[in-house]
Amino acid sequence: MSENFAALYAGDVSSRDAWDGLSASTEAALIDVRSKAEWVYVGVPVVSSIGKKTLLIEWDDFTTGALVPDFIGRMKAALAEHGIKDDAPLYFLCRSGNRSRNAAIAATAAGHGNCFNIEFGFEGRLDAERHRNTPGSWKAEGLPWVQS
Repeated sequence: MSENFAALYAGDVSSRDAWDGLSASTEAALIDVRSKAEWVYVGVPVVSSIGKKTLLIEWDDFTTGALVPDFIGRMKAALAEHGIKDDAPLYFLCRSGNRSRNAAIAATAAGHGNCFNIEFGFEGRLDAERHRNTPGSWKAEGLPWVQS
């Protein structure tokens, strides 16, 4: 990453470190900020085997790219619904790690102190052939996921 975001959120973690953090903490939550279209057509991470639920909270609109209104309000409502406290470790995931970083920064600014960005996201960044599923991503690391 070319910019220094260190003061804005807890930092970037690998997919494996996110899995380990989710596994180790009874409080931790995974928040997938991709769009509904991505959840349906690309797949979603599965964390039920470690007693967690993936919270699906859109950051932006798939068709327009516009930010979906009140991300923080929707996130707080989902966290409260699942009994997740403000100081719980929150792991944010998107396709490649960019939107989820912005979501982690926004959540930190809203008072959540343990917000982590899953650095390479669900699919990873584009490789030289402009394909995803690159090393470090949730899928490429073989972590659990399903596709509808």
